[in-house]
Amino acid sequence: MTGPLSTSAMAALVAADIAPGSFVNLGIGLPTSVADHLSADSGVVLHTENGMLNMGPAATGDDIDPDLTNAGKAPVTELPGSAYFHHADSFAMMRGGHLDVCVLGAFQVSVTGDLANWHTGAPDAIPAVGGAMDLAIGAEQVFVMMSLFARDGTSKLVERCSYPLTGVGCVSRIYTDLAVFDVGPSGVAVRETFGITADDLSERLGLSLTRDYEVLTTGSTQGRDGVGGSVE
Repeated sequence: MTGPLSTSAMAALVAADIAPGSFVNLGIGLPTSVADHLSADSGVVLHTENGMLNMGPAATGDDIDPDLTNAGKAPVTELPGSAYFHHADSFAMMRGGHLDVCVLGAFQVSVTGDLANWHTGAPDAIPAVGGAMDLAIGAEQVFVMMSLFARDGTSKLVERCSYPLTGVGCVSRIYTDLAVFDVGPSGVAVRETFGITADDLSERLGLSLTRDYEVLTTGSTQGRDGVGGSVE
């Protein structure tokens, strides 16, 4: 299979980059699928905004409990040692620097790591900050998981965000269907591409992208293991 990564493949890449034993929050939308790709022995503890620690993968069939959901109201499972707590306590964990990683969706991310994910500014849009601002400033690392281009073809990776900001300079890594980027003091560096070369990607984005290391280029949608890609 060639071309852009599927949501599942993107989630698998994110899961593979989360250090064992990390405390992690998965934002509403695409990031919730990361839970399904964490290995049972990873030791990763998932936190949900609505007040749960050690959340398991998505629940299906007879395992669905309508009272057991993630922040996006999707049914989930619980792992041994799961704990439940008040919403205020959950936000104290988010704001207090107790999370190693949060994975959020985005409308836009700037080349300096600014994040815009709560409002497009459209008159018919319903703003929804939720806990995104708390996570953006409270987590040690902020990963973004999104499609690289919007439905109208515009890039979500931009020189400067035009939408209201969620956080300033908070994003450290961006996972998209066409590439993975690192965000640092020198700007955005291409780490890995899928079905497109780094040069073609830079031209399509209209951005100057740095390459601080060799870029893995592959046409596979299956992630890094056994992709048989080439190095640029």
